[in-house]
Amino acid sequence: MSVLQLPSELLLELEAIYAAMAAGYDTVAEAISLTCDQCPDNCCDSWFLHYTYCEWAYLWLGLEQLDSTLLEEIRQRARKYVHLSQQAMAAETRPQIMCPLNEAGRCQLYHHRPMICRSHGVPATLTSPNGRRQRFPGCFRCQDVVRERYSQPELAPAMERTALLRRLVQVEQRLLGNERTKYPKIRLSIAEMIVQGPPQRHDG
Repeated sequence: MSVLQLPSELLLELEAIYAAMAAGYDTVAEAISLTCDQCPDNCCDSWFLHYTYCEWAYLWLGLEQLDSTLLEEIRQRARKYVHLSQQAMAAETRPQIMCPLNEAGRCQLYHHRPMICRSHGVPATLTSPNGRRQRFPGCFRCQDVVRERYSQPELAPAMERTALLRRLVQVEQRLLGNERTKYPKIRLSIAEMIVQGPPQRHDG
C-alpha cells in the first residue's frame, strides 16, 4: 500500500469548504456577539471524532511540514492521549484530554485542523439524509450568551452545516473513487490519526 494523498483539485476544494465554513462561523459569532477572548475553557480538550480519509490526509499534509523534533513531540503526546482516552472509555467516562496538537492553548496545526474543530462553538443546524433536522447549541460559553440575549435558544442565528458536509462527502468520494468499498469506515480522534500515521491507499 502507498500513502493516500489529496490531488491538487481536491486539496483546493477542501480548502474552499473550510473557507466557507469560516465565513459562516464568523457571521453567526458576530450576530450573537460570541468571542473566544478570555474564555476560561479550551475547546481542544473536547472529545471529537473524525470520519473522513480526506481530512486525515489533509491533517498529515500539515504534520509533514513540521520539523522532525516538533513532530516527534506531537507523536509522543498523541500516544499518551490514546492511552488515556482508552482508560477513560474503559471506565465508561467521556475522555476530556488536551489535544496533542495544542501547545500553550494554541493549535500547532491550525490551518490543517478538521472540520469539526472549525465548526465547534456557535449554534449550528444539520439536515441528515433521512430528512431529520438537528440543531446544535454550541459551546458552553455560546449557550450562556444565547440565554442572555434570546428568550428561546431556537431564536438565535445558527450556522447551516448541511451543504458544507455534502461537499465534504463529495471530496471523500472523489478521493477514494471506485475503490471506496475497500476502505473501512473510520472513527478516529486526531491523536489516533497521528499515531497511525498517514492514511494508506487500498487499491490492490
